[in-house]
Amino acid sequence: MPKPRKIRAHYVLSTHWDREWYQSFQNFRFQLVRLLDRVVDGLEDGRLQGPFQTDGQAIILEDYLEIRPDKRSKLEELAQAGRMVIGPWYVLPDEFLVSGESLVRNLRLGRSIARSYGVEPSNAGFVCDLFGHNSQMPQILAGFGINGGLIWRGINHLQSRHVRWRSPDGTELLAYRFPVGGYCDFAFQVRHARDYETPTTAARVAEDLRAYLRHEAEHTEVDPILLFDGGDHEEWDQQVYAAMLDYAGKEDEFEIVHTSLDAYLAEAIPQASRVGAVVEGELREPGTLLYDQQWVIPGVLSSRVWIKQLNALCETSLCTWAEPTAAWAHLQLGHEVPQGFLDTAWKWLLQNHPHDSICGCSIDVVHEDMKYRFSQCQQITERLTVEATRSLAANVSGGVGDDELRVVVFNPLTTPISATTELDLQIPVDWPTFNEFFGFEPKPSFRIYGPDGEEIPYQRLRQTKNRLKGRIYETKFPVTYRTHDVLVSLPLDIPASGYTTLTVRAGGKREPTRYPVVPGMATSERSMANEHLAVAIQPNGSLTMRDKRTGAIYERLLTFEDIADIGDGWYHGMAVNDQTFTSTASSAAVALVHDGPQLTTFYIRTVMQTPHRFVFGDEMQRSPELVDLVIENWISLRPGAAHLEVETAVHNVAEDHRLRVLFPSGAQTDTYLADSPFDVVERPIALSSDNHLFRELEVETKPQQMWTAVFDNDRGLAVVSTGLLESAIRDTPERTLALTLLRSTRTTVGTDGEPNGLLLGTSKFRYWIAPLTGAPDRVSLFRMGQQLAAGLYDVQLRPEDIALHQESGRLPAAASFLRVDGDVVVTSARMVDGGFEMRSFNPTDQPAEVAISFGNDIRFSHLQFVNLESSPLDRPVQITDSMAVVTLEPRKIATYRFQ
Repeated sequence: MPKPRKIRAHYVLSTHWDREWYQSFQNFRFQLVRLLDRVVDGLEDGRLQGPFQTDGQAIILEDYLEIRPDKRSKLEELAQAGRMVIGPWYVLPDEFLVSGESLVRNLRLGRSIARSYGVEPSNAGFVCDLFGHNSQMPQILAGFGINGGLIWRGINHLQSRHVRWRSPDGTELLAYRFPVGGYCDFAFQVRHARDYETPTTAARVAEDLRAYLRHEAEHTEVDPILLFDGGDHEEWDQQVYAAMLDYAGKEDEFEIVHTSLDAYLAEAIPQASRVGAVVEGELREPGTLLYDQQWVIPGVLSSRVWIKQLNALCETSLCTWAEPTAAWAHLQLGHEVPQGFLDTAWKWLLQNHPHDSICGCSIDVVHEDMKYRFSQCQQITERLTVEATRSLAANVSGGVGDDELRVVVFNPLTTPISATTELDLQIPVDWPTFNEFFGFEPKPSFRIYGPDGEEIPYQRLRQTKNRLKGRIYETKFPVTYRTHDVLVSLPLDIPASGYTTLTVRAGGKREPTRYPVVPGMATSERSMANEHLAVAIQPNGSLTMRDKRTGAIYERLLTFEDIADIGDGWYHGMAVNDQTFTSTASSAAVALVHDGPQLTTFYIRTVMQTPHRFVFGDEMQRSPELVDLVIENWISLRPGAAHLEVETAVHNVAEDHRLRVLFPSGAQTDTYLADSPFDVVERPIALSSDNHLFRELEVETKPQQMWTAVFDNDRGLAVVSTGLLESAIRDTPERTLALTLLRSTRTTVGTDGEPNGLLLGTSKFRYWIAPLTGAPDRVSLFRMGQQLAAGLYDVQLRPEDIALHQESGRLPAAASFLRVDGDVVVTSARMVDGGFEMRSFNPTDQPAEVAISFGNDIRFSHLQFVNLESSPLDRPVQITDSMAVVTLEPRKIATYRFQ
C-alpha cells in the first residue's frame, strides 16, 4: 500500500526590517550589517540552505552595500543562484498615508533594483505589517503581475489561513492571512522569541514544530503550509534552524523545504478555488479577537501632521509639476528628460515612506531625519520645475520691452481653469509710481494684458517694497537686482495642462492704475456673498453659510474642538477624566482684509482657553491651568466659486491634546464618502454596536487622502484639504464632519517621553468647504483637491531673462499640452523610456468614456495600454489628430503609453 503523500511545509527565512523606529536608522543599520554578514556567511558555508527573503523590500540591500560595497558581487551571485530573493517593494510603506502613485513608484523602484542584481523580483505581495490595507491594493499588485498577497492587520479572519482578496474593479488575489502572532507567529511558537531563560534544544524544537505544523494544517484550505520565520529585526537562529533540519529528515507526515514566499504562492495559487472566504474593499477592522495580536493602529493618520503635509507637498511637486513640465519641455523644445534627478527625488521621498516613518510613531530623531529627506526631494523638484517652465516661458514668441514684464502662468490640471487667481508680481524698482490723496504711500504703476492683447483689470492686495532678487549666468558671476513685489488678484483662463502669457507694462508717471472696486463681495463688516454662497461670521468666529442654489443653511462651521490626548504616535489616547473645550464660547476678532470683485477675504482671530497640559500620575486629568490657544483663520470667496477657501494657523502652546475643526452638515444619512488611493470608499457613520467588547476599539476617525463628503438628496458638505489625512462623520443628528488638525503627544516608543511630538509652535493648514446639493461629483472633488494642493505656477521674465533662456521663441502665447475629458482622475503624466505615459482611474460605478487630446503640435500616432510597470497589455492602436478616445471600466486604474 503506497504511503500517503506528505504535506509540504514551506519554511521561509526573512527578517522584518523596520528601517527606523525605536532606534535611529544608523543604529538599526549597524544591526542590519551584522545580520546580513551572518546570512551571507551561512549561505556560503552551507549552514544555511537558503534562500533568504529580504522582507519584501530592496532597500535593506542598498543600506547594507553603503557599508559593505565589496559585497555587491557576492549578493549578485547569491541572488542569481536563487538564494537571495529581492523585492518587490523598495520600502514597506503605509497604504493610507501615501498616494496611490507613490505606491506604484515604490514597487517600480523595488523591482528595478532587484533586476539590477540580474534576477527577476519577488512576486509575493508582501504587506505583512502595514496598518490596514486600502481597497485597491489587489489591483495595484496585479498591475505588476503579482497574483498573491500576504496580509495580517485590518482583518479578523482566523478560521483559515486564506482569503480571496478583491478590489472594487473585480481584481482578485489569493491572500495568506498570518496566524495569531502575525508574521512573528513562528518566532513566538517555535523560536520562543520572548522566552529569555529556557535553552534551545533539538527535542524542544521538534516538539514545538510538530505541534505548529499540525495546527497550521488544520487551518488551511490548500495543500502547502507556510512557516514564515521573519520577526522584527531578528537574525536567523542557528540552533533552531539546525534542529529544524534534523527534525525534517525524520518527519513522515510533513515535508519541510527551505524555500521562498514565491515558491509557496506558486503552489497555493492554483488551489485558490478551494478558498471560500472573500474580502472586499479596504481592510481596516480593529482587533476584535482577544487571542489575536493584529492591531490596525488608527492614530497614525494624524500623528506629527507636518510629516503628512510635507509628504503631500513632495508628491504634488513630483507628479503634478516636475514630471509633467519636464515632459512638455522635452516634447516642445527637445530638452533632455532629467530622469536621473527625478529618480533621485523619488528615492529621497520613498525613504520616508516606511510605515514607522510616515506614520509618525517613532522616536524624535527618526522624524528629525525625515525633514532632511523631504527637503532634498523638494529642492530637486523645485529646480526641475523652474528649469522646465522657465524654458517654456522664454520661448513664447515675441519680445519683451524695457518697460515690460512677461508673466507666464501654468495650469497643472488636465482640465482648463477659469477663475480668479493671485500673482505676486515682481515690478522693477525703476518703474513709475503714483500716489493717492496726499502722497502717503507710493504705489508701483502698471497695467496687465492678456495673450490677446486685451487689458485685464486686477485687484491690488498687498505690496512689499525693494526686495532682493538674483539672476544666475553660466559663464559670469551672479547679479542681484531689486523689485517691488505687488500681490494682485485677477481673472484668468488657462488651458488644460498648459499656460497663458500675460504682459505687464509700466504705467505712466503719476498715472493711477486703478480699477473698479465695486461690486465687492463683502455684504457687511462680517459677511460676504457671491452668486452661489452667502457667508456670515458669528461673534465666536464660527461661520453660517447659506447655499443660494438650494436655500440650505449651515451653522457653526469652523468650530474648533479640543480634547485630551494621552496617547502616542500609534493611538489617540482617550482619557477617562477628559474635558471637551470648543470655540463656541470663545471670543473672536474679525477684520476685512480684501474686498473687491476678484477676491474677498476676512481674517478671524479666535482665542480658545484650553488646559495647558495633561497631569499624569495619580491625577490623570487635564490641568486646571488654562492657556490661550490662538487660532487664526483667513476665509476667502471668489466670484463664481461654489466653495469657501480657508487657511488656518494654530499657535499651539498646549500639550497632550487633539484639535479638530467641525462642520455640522445636517445631512440625513447613515453613510459617507472619502477618497482613498485610486478610489472612493463609502463607510458607515455608526460604529459597531459591540465596539465596547473589542480588544482594540473602533474609532470614528478614518483615513482620507484629500476629501470627505457627507450628504443626502438635498444637502451636504464636502471638505477638501491637503496633507490632512484623518476625518470623521460624527454619529450625531447634525452629522458633523470633523477634520483633525493636530495631535500633541509626548510618548514615544521605548523612551520616557520626548518633546517633539507635542507640536508646540505654529502649524498651518489649508482646506475648502463645499456645500452639496446631493450626491457629489466625485471627479470634481478630486480635481478640487489637486487644484488646492498644486495651485498655479508662474514664471516672470525681464528682457535680460529672455536673452538668457530663449532658444527658438516659437511657442504661442497660450497653449494646452494635454487635455483629458471624462469621469477620470489623472495621477501621472510623464516621459518613460522615450514614450509619453499617462495614468488615470475611474472613481465612479459607471464606465467612463475618456477623450485624451494633445495640443501645440504634440503628435502621437499610437496608443498602447501598459501595466503599472510599463509592459504592454495589448497591441498598439493607431490614433489620429493626436486624440484618443477610450473607455475605462468602473474603479479601474489604467496606464496609457503614447508614441
